[in-house]
Amino acid sequence: MADVDARFFETILTRDASLLQDTVRDAGALAKSMFRTELKTWTKGASSPVSEADIAVNDLLEARLRGATPDYGWLSEESADDSTRLSRRLTWVVDPIDGTRNYLGGHDEWCVSVALVEDASPVLAAVFAPVTGEFFFAARGQGTTLNGAAVRAAPGTALDFAQVAGPKPMVERLNATGGEIKLHPRIGSLALRLCRVAHGGLDAAFAGGNSHDWDLAAADLIVQEADGRMSDLSGDPILYNRREVTHGVLVAAGRDRHASIVAHFRNRPLA
Repeated sequence: MADVDARFFETILTRDASLLQDTVRDAGALAKSMFRTELKTWTKGASSPVSEADIAVNDLLEARLRGATPDYGWLSEESADDSTRLSRRLTWVVDPIDGTRNYLGGHDEWCVSVALVEDASPVLAAVFAPVTGEFFFAARGQGTTLNGAAVRAAPGTALDFAQVAGPKPMVERLNATGGEIKLHPRIGSLALRLCRVAHGGLDAAFAGGNSHDWDLAAADLIVQEADGRMSDLSGDPILYNRREVTHGVLVAAGRDRHASIVAHFRNRPLA
């Protein structure tokens, strides 16, 4: 019975991998068609910007993904939370436009980010940055590709601080020598920041706290499948599709470098 279930599940994932890639490409094309145009915007919560482009892309993703997989759960930044997702084996975790401030400011670094989560762990992931032309894809156990070519996180344990991205106070805590840090320029999309660890564009990337499942789930698998790791500072894995979808400080890096960073913070915990 277990073998039958495993074969059935792999068949589903093969089907869903194609669905995911095609849908995210189309969603990215829609977002790009609305980029640098006059858009209606508003603010949700205390200070989070939203535009009609976020909603249009969310509507496309939901219609395509949920339409093809009606038994799956749905968790999106731009949809009302439906608690039935908690009882579903498989759930789509979606950020229609990650980096909305960048998007509305006319800057290039924003993306569409979608993961399929089984229980608490991502099994499929796609992150597409249409303006920069980066399409990351990962499937559990099958590696990560960038624009169709296999990629891996940078090996080793040393840190080139010019290749570390994230909040400056976090990066400064890694600086054992106390010398001046030249930090990598800010990347306004958290998902894209994390994904750039997967091909060695960054040695490491931090999320400074108050990130959400939709910011992280796709990038997490993309980093993992590129021989990297992404976790909280204690090294514990990130769990998705739980009732609470907000997370604290996180780090992504190649496997050995990640272990060194976790050890560093274990000896120097945050106050």
